[in-house]
Amino acid sequence: MSRPLPTERALLNGPDGTIEALIDAPEKARGIAVVAHPHPLFHGANTNKIAHTLARTFRDLGYAAVRPNFRGVGESAGEHDHGIAETEDLLAVLAWAQSRWGSLPIGIGGFSFGAFVQTRVVARLEASITPPRHVVLVGVAAGEVTGARSYTTEPVPSHSLVIHGELDETVALANVLDWARPQSLPVIVVPGADHFFHGKLNIIRDIVLRSWQPL
Repeated sequence: MSRPLPTERALLNGPDGTIEALIDAPEKARGIAVVAHPHPLFHGANTNKIAHTLARTFRDLGYAAVRPNFRGVGESAGEHDHGIAETEDLLAVLAWAQSRWGSLPIGIGGFSFGAFVQTRVVARLEASITPPRHVVLVGVAAGEVTGARSYTTEPVPSHSLVIHGELDETVALANVLDWARPQSLPVIVVPGADHFFHGKLNIIRDIVLRSWQPL
């Protein structure tokens, strides 16, 4: 496997203006991943530690991993749109990555609100000629969550990795099981983990690396 390059910062052109992104890539990318961070109105940004962990794990699997800031965060233009315009932004980031690295296998990752938005992205990709090879969702927002927010989360492919904390205080484990049950979709539950997986980031990394072989 090729060595990792230093993290790169880029300003991309999105549907409504600039999208700020961080890029973690190996010397020779064999895949492309887009990783989405948690809710921007609750201090979510592409520097979030779970988004960072997912991006670095994708990189170690041979993917060029792009972590955009959602609209209104950092130097990303636009205003929060509850996942609707954010879906278009992530698709634009993926298109930019494909223009840079070519038509490579696609990986999709997200945490919390970012995981919710990625279910919308995956639905679009599944209906296209380029469905994602790998999908990992951590602490995915589903149903009624803290802060009087509600999410209608899209179904995802059966090969997706869904990782949730047993003691998640933001998105109840029961919510995710209710979402997964009609899909017969397995959920990996990390005992003792809260929403932000404090002290347990290595478990997320280990689950992904054990599940997927490097490209």
